Amino acid sequence: MSTNDEFPTDRPAVVTCGLPYANGDLHIGHLRGYIGADAFARALETLGQQTAYVCGSDMHGTPVAVNAEQQGVDPEEFALEWHRQYEETFPKFNVEFDNYGHTHDETNTELTQDIVHTLDEEGYVYEKEIQVAYDPQADQYLPDRYVVGTCPYCGEAARGDECDEGCQRHLEPGEVEDPRSTITGNPAEYRKRAHKFFEVSAFAEYLTDFLDGLEGTSNARNQPRQWIEDGLQDWCITRDMDWGIDYPGEESVASAEHGNGDDLVLYVWVDAPIEYIASTKQYAERVGTDEYDWEEVWREDGEIVHIIGRDIIQHHTIFWPAMLEAADYNAPRAVAATGFITINGKGLSTSRNRAIWAKEYIDEDFHPDLLRYYLTTTGGLQQDVDFSWDAFQEKVNGELVGTVGNFWYRSLLFAYRNYEGTPEADVSGEVHERIQDAIADTREAVNDYDLRGIGRAATSLAQFGNEYIQHNEPWKLTDDSPDEAIQVIRDCVQIAKAVGVLLAPIAPEKAQALWDQLGEEGAVGDANLEIALETPPRHFDEPGELFEKIDDDRVDQLNAKLEQRIEEAATDEETESDDTDGDEDAAMTDTDDLEALAEDRISFDEFQDLDIRIGRIESAEGIDGADDLARLEVDIGFETRQVVAGIKQLHNLEELPGEKCVLLANMEPAELFGVESNGMILAAGEDADLLTTHGDAEVGEKVR
Repeated sequence: MSTNDEFPTDRPAVVTCGLPYANGDLHIGHLRGYIGADAFARALETLGQQTAYVCGSDMHGTPVAVNAEQQGVDPEEFALEWHRQYEETFPKFNVEFDNYGHTHDETNTELTQDIVHTLDEEGYVYEKEIQVAYDPQADQYLPDRYVVGTCPYCGEAARGDECDEGCQRHLEPGEVEDPRSTITGNPAEYRKRAHKFFEVSAFAEYLTDFLDGLEGTSNARNQPRQWIEDGLQDWCITRDMDWGIDYPGEESVASAEHGNGDDLVLYVWVDAPIEYIASTKQYAERVGTDEYDWEEVWREDGEIVHIIGRDIIQHHTIFWPAMLEAADYNAPRAVAATGFITINGKGLSTSRNRAIWAKEYIDEDFHPDLLRYYLTTTGGLQQDVDFSWDAFQEKVNGELVGTVGNFWYRSLLFAYRNYEGTPEADVSGEVHERIQDAIADTREAVNDYDLRGIGRAATSLAQFGNEYIQHNEPWKLTDDSPDEAIQVIRDCVQIAKAVGVLLAPIAPEKAQALWDQLGEEGAVGDANLEIALETPPRHFDEPGELFEKIDDDRVDQLNAKLEQRIEEAATDEETESDDTDGDEDAAMTDTDDLEALAEDRISFDEFQDLDIRIGRIESAEGIDGADDLARLEVDIGFETRQVVAGIKQLHNLEELPGEKCVLLANMEPAELFGVESNGMILAAGEDADLLTTHGDAEVGEKVR
């Protein structure tokens, strides 16, 4: 197992992300994970860490079988078609896997059967009879998504293998209450059936120690502890289906008296994570084990990093490490779980078309690096991220166009026109030190699994560059103080190169374009962080602007398209609801448009860490160039804080001075449009209804 030494280590690393089910179109909720993992893998490589980024399509399980059946096609044919589409789609977002396989290929099948055989040989698999949902009309047992009902733990609607509407717990066969068949819509009945179980409960102590040393996001460490404390349940690893990987060495794992034994296969969550190993093995076989040894990663002490969605934490921190331990494989070093994506402040809903689809983004002809930047730098990795075209426009125009692009273009253009490239001078001590600080910030962010921090290190350096060139005004120095002008532009070209190196994991194609404009050879993606301080080429050609502003009319059109799609989907759903003759599941509820409650609970001590104060707004003014942002001066008793808030279009700023507000005082400082924000004003809803006090709480008092 890895020793959790700081990256880079002398051991090979593998970065993976959750496998996409091969049964439907990708949207930005999916892309957040794949882009995030891609960016992290690239960032590891800039540190000098040997890294492979692997994934594959999840071909098995009931989602594939159900959808294939509805379309009247073979599940393998159905899944392979989606697999091919994913292979074509990911590169369009600059997501470059070292290997992208699928769970139905020979490598994964052999590894899965070998690992399960080992679990069995080691005594961690046993057979027992359980209650399995059965549809008498269809004369069929109902695995996973063929059955729906009520979660026995929280009472919310649930699928056969997961409480997807409530507590997110994995559910074993027979646990769902009030089962109903999705095939006929009729109530299901429970019948006894023999299945194989993996003895997860035997690994409670091991898993506790594993979580103590696990890196990544706090939700991936904390959420599973409750399941261990509640008592681990053993895991049913077979299903009543004929689509999947057969249990090794047996034609049937069911008792003969129950029949249908040939239709039992391994549960999808057995073979799906094993694809991580299979895909790594395929990569090693392609490049040669001298270049990359998959067994050193998975059987010895390599660095395994999983970047996944929050809804599959349990699978990756309970079932998966227990299975790896039992089969004598290496455990993950880190599990980083992303938050969910909302659209315009509301829950992403594919059924109501409240989603930004991958194909839609591509068809709109936006550059992929714009979305990569938005998804990786908006909020922390485990936080929910809201996507709106307005916020997308603001981030692109403000940070990429106004900060990074503006600095790149003005610096290189001035250098080209006055010196035909990089002036002949040494970098100043001030700028050399500032670039070193940015490199250190990047290293720290990578080791903290902080994608936003990686992006911030680059954009903050570009902001420094803008301030540096503006303060020194080299255009005024070229005639009267030419040596000073040379020094300033020499520094700026070095900063531009450094920003390109630092930004490459997040925006690889745009960073490469800058690299080419500088006349650098090779790929910026092959550069390590120290190259940021190497002298750029003496001569380069006239540069071009690398980012374009998104105009308001374009955003209005995009918003109109989205609203129309949502309305059409709602109309279709109403029609379907009418046709169901009062079917409760087809009706919309009053809470459909509310953002889902956070599933991660915090302790009272964690709440006490939040320093929330009563404040009084002293002044409010809009920020030039930002459509939604306002700069506020807020008195919190001890001092007056400058705060940036997205309320410019939602409030009359002239009326705000004198109003009380609630401010999160120990919020990490952030810079927006060149203005530092030192706190967060709390507000509710899309209209940013500012929270205030009902009584006479004093300015500076703490909210408890």
